[in-house]
Amino acid sequence: MVAEPVPFNPSIGVHVSAADPLTKAGIVSQLRSAQGFIVSSGDTPHVDGVSLVVADDVTDAITTEIRSLRARGVSKVVLLVTWVNDKGLLAAAEAGVSGVIRRSEATAHNLALAIRSAAAGEGTLPPDLLGRLLRQVGELQRQVLSPRGLTFSGLTERETAVLRLLAEGYDTAEVGRRLFYSERTVKNIIHDVTSRLDLRNRAHAVAYAIREGLI
Repeated sequence: MVAEPVPFNPSIGVHVSAADPLTKAGIVSQLRSAQGFIVSSGDTPHVDGVSLVVADDVTDAITTEIRSLRARGVSKVVLLVTWVNDKGLLAAAEAGVSGVIRRSEATAHNLALAIRSAAAGEGTLPPDLLGRLLRQVGELQRQVLSPRGLTFSGLTERETAVLRLLAEGYDTAEVGRRLFYSERTVKNIIHDVTSRLDLRNRAHAVAYAIREGLI
């Protein structure tokens, strides 16, 4: 039996959020003049589309709005911002934005490109902001995570090692021998992971780590 072809819909749902009504109206008008967008400025975002959040800078209120959108099922959020410092850039990334674009660089083409990139699951970030973000991430790893034995996965190096060996089929005694830990230590490591991540058992922990790309 031949599978039915999936219909292709080139239109991308875009929800625009801005505190200034004139700014919102201008951006909505600009996007509606472009092809391939279904634009909304109401209170209900397109869950399967892209939310465009317009702001002067990255405040606590803006990061709260981004998290609220993601909690409502909107996974693709683009931030159109007048300016952003290093702290705001990291806060936006932590809140889960798919892209950041400066208003001074927001030509019709660049704005449409950022939205289409987000819709395709890709990110958009000006090169200088990317460099600043990478520097912030590196400092976070060196100054905060590494001294505590943590990585960005939320797992310590020994937790990752234990889960990796469990995924390869070794039991706790074999894992302990390979890592030079006692079996009790291995069991304690597994217990710490399952408790911290609210997982049911070691199999669930292994499945979670594989699914999330942690091992």
